[in-house]
Amino acid sequence: MKTNFKYYQIILGAALLYSSCTSFKDSVREAQTEIPETYIQSTDSVNIADLNWREYFKDDYLIALIDTALHNNQELNIMLQEIEISKYEILARKGEYLPSVNAGVGLGMEKEGRYTRHGAVDEQLDIREGHEFPDPLGDFEIGAYGSWEVDIWRKLRNAKDAAVSRYLAGVEGNKFMITNLVAEIAETYYELMAYDNLLQTINQNVDIQSNALRIVKLQKESAKVSQLAVNRFEAQLLKTTNLQYEIKQKIVEAENRLNYLTARFPQSIDRGSAAFLDIPLDSLQVGVPAQLLANRPDLRQAELELAASKLDVKVAKANFYPSLDIRAGVGFNAYNPKFLLNPYSILFNLAGDMVAPLINKNGIKAAYYTANALQLQAVFHYEQAILKAHVDVMNQLARIENYSRSFEVKSSEVEILNQSVNIASNLFNSARADYVEVLLTQEETLEAKLELIEVKGKLLQSKVNLYRALGGGWK
Repeated sequence: MKTNFKYYQIILGAALLYSSCTSFKDSVREAQTEIPETYIQSTDSVNIADLNWREYFKDDYLIALIDTALHNNQELNIMLQEIEISKYEILARKGEYLPSVNAGVGLGMEKEGRYTRHGAVDEQLDIREGHEFPDPLGDFEIGAYGSWEVDIWRKLRNAKDAAVSRYLAGVEGNKFMITNLVAEIAETYYELMAYDNLLQTINQNVDIQSNALRIVKLQKESAKVSQLAVNRFEAQLLKTTNLQYEIKQKIVEAENRLNYLTARFPQSIDRGSAAFLDIPLDSLQVGVPAQLLANRPDLRQAELELAASKLDVKVAKANFYPSLDIRAGVGFNAYNPKFLLNPYSILFNLAGDMVAPLINKNGIKAAYYTANALQLQAVFHYEQAILKAHVDVMNQLARIENYSRSFEVKSSEVEILNQSVNIASNLFNSARADYVEVLLTQEETLEAKLELIEVKGKLLQSKVNLYRALGGGWK
């Protein structure tokens, strides 16, 4: 009774499996319709995932890096070989349910001892009238032999279909890897451009602070300020100068990261950093929410893996049923080569076996239970992939919306602080402001400029991540 109850559990679980997947997908589609319309510029049938990445990333230097990576990246080439392996698995599975035919030639020689039972009998017999048994006795054979397992329960064909689904899943996995590779290169490239602008801003502030320090020293010589003011300006200059080295190290690491992704030895990366703050954020069309399932390769991969696991259950279930094997052979057999092709030397055989497991089916049961568990695991993985895709899109749409507004506000702040630096310097030169005001204004302006570059970098990264979340980048 315990074993039967387990069978009922598994059969019930398999029956509910499809309905649960369908209901889950319906609930996800309903949830996807709740995406705020303010985040979506367009809900046309065309969306950014349908764009070629060359159209989405319009920087010539970035396009050249991505092209190089798609040809040279080792991880991507490893994945391509795994796809080739799964393709050969389909051929192997297909060959299992087709008849197998082998041709062969055999020869042998046999000599019985005269004082043995077989030797004594052969001594009394003639191979044919008037001719004694040859000693030794030859054995020459040529023929063809075939075997075929009749696929009554579609066990072998289901195994082949499962291999096809896994091959297609591998293809989708390769597309997803390309998407991530393109996105990672674009993200690192924009990060490198941001570092360049940070370094340029720091250098500009070093020049401004150096000039301020020179003026303060002149004022100290004329007894307008004390040594304290000189020390404060000099300390600020040293602090700003020190920021250069950390940024330079990050630039080296970003360049090496791009060289690694493109499978190149360390070298300088060409980029157009001067236009970083002016890179436009084009209108983003994400399409209707239902397109999300069709666009993302990782979701299609999870769906194909689920289909393969369902076929694995059918294969495991078929092992409980009888299997029918048919064997046949035809050829020529003679003791002398000159009689080998004689019509009287023809031989053939035909046999069939039907075998079913009877006792000790624990191995088959274990395989069946394992296949069911793997199928449920594939369902959970599919559900997880759908939820992750939905959350990814929502997060990136919100990031673009918020960082766009943040960039506008921060730009206005930088503009005001730039004016404040000039005002504070003029007031200080005319002895109408304290040097502390100048120091604070310069420090606030530097921080605001660095934050502006950081916000722009996050905005561009959000653009990249949205393209990845919608399944683009592999075309």
